[in-house]
Amino acid sequence: MNANLLRKLADKLPAWLMRIIGNLYFPYLGAGIRCTRVMDDYTELDVRMKLTWYNRNYVGTQFGGSLYAMTDPYYMLMLINNLGHNYVVWDKAAKIDFKKPGRGTVYAYFRLPKEQIAAIKKQADENPKYVFDLPVQIVDDDKVVIAEVIKTLYVRRKDKTRT
Repeated sequence: MNANLLRKLADKLPAWLMRIIGNLYFPYLGAGIRCTRVMDDYTELDVRMKLTWYNRNYVGTQFGGSLYAMTDPYYMLMLINNLGHNYVVWDKAAKIDFKKPGRGTVYAYFRLPKEQIAAIKKQADENPKYVFDLPVQIVDDDKVVIAEVIKTLYVRRKDKTRT
C-alpha cells in the first residue's frame, strides 16, 4: 500500500488492519519487527523482534538501529487514531539509551491511557503546538530492560498557525 494513501487512511483504519499493514511494511518485515497486538481504541500496542541472522550486529546481539526502529512510528500512529483528522501529529525526535545487549527476542509495550490522550488534546487545543516526550522501554523475555527510548512528539490542531 502506498505510504501517502496509508497516511490519509490512518485515522480510519481498524486496529487489526493497521497491524497487518504495518507487519507487511518492508523495513519492519526485513528487520523482523512484528506488531503483535493493537487494542481497538489504539490505547495499547505491543511489538516484538526476534534475534535473527538479518538483525544481528557484528558481536551477535540485536542491532541498535533495529531496536530503535521497533519504537519508531507507534506513538504517532496511536495519537493520529485517537485525535482524528483535525490534528497534525509528528515524530519530532528520539533518544535511545542502550542498557544491555539484546540476546534474544525483545518487546516494546506502548500505552496511552485515555486520560493522557485527553490531556494531549487539551494542550494542542489551547496552544499553537504541543511538543512533549513519551518513554517506552525495550525488554527481553525476562522483562529486563535492554533499552529506553524517549520519543518526542509534536501535536497541533490543523486550524492553528504553524510554529
